[in-house]
Amino acid sequence: MTTQTCIALEAVLCAAAGRELLRVDQLHIAPGERVAIVGHNGAGKSTLLRLLSGFMPLTHGQLTVLGHALDKPLPASALRQLRREVGQVLQGLHLVARLSALDNTLIGSLSRVTGWRSWLRHYPAHEVARAESALHAVGMLARAQTRADRLSGGERQKVAIARLLMQGPRLILADEPTAALDPAAAAEVCQLLVRAADNATLITVVHTPTLLPLLADRVIGLKQGRIAFDLPVAAVDDTRLMSLYRPDQDAMHMPWQLPEHCARALGEATS
Repeated sequence: MTTQTCIALEAVLCAAAGRELLRVDQLHIAPGERVAIVGHNGAGKSTLLRLLSGFMPLTHGQLTVLGHALDKPLPASALRQLRREVGQVLQGLHLVARLSALDNTLIGSLSRVTGWRSWLRHYPAHEVARAESALHAVGMLARAQTRADRLSGGERQKVAIARLLMQGPRLILADEPTAALDPAAAAEVCQLLVRAADNATLITVVHTPTLLPLLADRVIGLKQGRIAFDLPVAAVDDTRLMSLYRPDQDAMHMPWQLPEHCARALGEATS
């Protein structure tokens, strides 16, 4: 992997229980790229993110992420470094329900705050100030002391993004970060996520292609565990998207087709 490559996959195969989940002949992603992953359920999107985060082992091939070779077990020190350098926004969010928005944001500092301070949540004043600044950046400072389980879905996603700002990762992996959000909230979360990734590489699994221009410059389409296309976002049209889905599927129910009133709300939110 060269210094101009953040992620490199070569002849990668991932299988489980005798079933092939993902096969990638070659894929390179440069530092700072904004890449979206699209495809049908079961196409391998989440499997790819788990491989890149180091949470799923390869069956065969070579995988390098931020200079770490993940085709073999990493030493404990290298694994800790990788965890510091890779930030994630997942569908389940993984916020601690009983903790406040501020305390959840401060979790992003745990690579810097260790020992008894982390156990007792006794954070240095400069880390607290940094967390408050992160919450302010996503419009959540007024809700800093509110428990996570009392926040709306959009507010919880904003806290997850504030936690990313605290972590300062080099690579951000987002798995359907706008799931269950209304179009206006989804557009706002996309804009905040891209802003949080200002100095990082961003890879996002996207279920609503209407959001692709907000999140990505490059789109990778997966079909049955293989790359079907890898194109600039401007080259991805309905024909390309429909090629990822079963030919007998009713086009009226395709996930990229928003109801007219939703599309209108999204346009207003992004204008």
